[in-house]
Amino acid sequence: MIPLLDLKREWQEIKEEVEKGWREVTESMKLLNGDNLLAFEKEAAQYFGVKFAFGVGSGTEALWLAMVACGIGRGDEVIVQANGFVADVEAVIWTEATPVLVDAEEESFGPDPEAVERAITPKTKAVLAVHMYGHPCKIGELLDICERHGLILIEDAAHAHGALYRGRKVGTFGKVGCFSCGVVKNLNALGDAGLVITNDEEVAHRLKFLRVHGQVKKNEPHFYGFNCRLDELQAVVLRARLKKLDEKNRIRRQIADFYRKRLSHIKELRLPPEDKKGNFSVYHRFMLFTPKRDSLQKHLKEKGIGTGLYYPIPLHLQPAWKNAGLASHKEGDFPVAERLCSQGLAIPLFPEMTQQEMEKVVQEVEGFFS
Repeated sequence: MIPLLDLKREWQEIKEEVEKGWREVTESMKLLNGDNLLAFEKEAAQYFGVKFAFGVGSGTEALWLAMVACGIGRGDEVIVQANGFVADVEAVIWTEATPVLVDAEEESFGPDPEAVERAITPKTKAVLAVHMYGHPCKIGELLDICERHGLILIEDAAHAHGALYRGRKVGTFGKVGCFSCGVVKNLNALGDAGLVITNDEEVAHRLKFLRVHGQVKKNEPHFYGFNCRLDELQAVVLRARLKKLDEKNRIRRQIADFYRKRLSHIKELRLPPEDKKGNFSVYHRFMLFTPKRDSLQKHLKEKGIGTGLYYPIPLHLQPAWKNAGLASHKEGDFPVAERLCSQGLAIPLFPEMTQQEMEKVVQEVEGFFS
């Protein structure tokens, strides 16, 4: 069996370092707001080249806190691409703002800048841009739109730790960059975890204390917040992972290049975009797009190869969207997003893959189409 992702292999590389760190934490029993969290936040800020980084409990919390810290709330509209993850809409809903969907863009899988511009109304407060599957979206064009219209740009970079756009790390273009550090991400904890980065001092002040009930001092909340902390044990894991992130991403790109070279001749397959000068993906997932997606998945399963669907139902066709009483949409309203959702299949890609496993995946994909 070749899994879509193998966390056991990855764990062996950092097990000793992490278990040593955990022993130190449990001996001190300072499990929250300790030295490892502070160190991780400093190291993450240095890695991304920003002034502020804040560890939080999950990627969803990162999005939610970012919106609250940016002052988004009731009466505001937030533009979101229709092929994103449900957390993008949840974050908007729980600020009591209104999500406004737009279609995806063919090349990068992010929001279509032209569709974003058309969707802007006097109520629009922000644009939430997702770097899907680890590929940088057209963040330069989106930033330009936001600056011209006086909008807040928030980046969901949950798939894209270390990805570059024009030589600069994604997550650093908007007012706030949000990352999931959950168990399957490129920078991954051993449970739920998240990260928020910003260069804005006012937003940073709110982020720092929103995650601890707004308590600027113990038992002295200056505003109402939440309980969204990253604990010391997960901070230990993320510090160890962060040291290896660039090297792991480099290997991911090598595997992606191998797949691309070996599968590019298959006319019925659409492959992810290639890296360009100054732009590169970190291939959180290597996605194949084909109308024969379901048959291909069944074939690979029979051959012992794991696959994944990300995300098979676009946001406007999910029951939650309809049940929330949001804007009425029908199938066909966002054709690019719908096609990406219905045709996308992730094949195994993780840095610890062997050459033999890579060859097997390619052979079985080729075998299906031949």
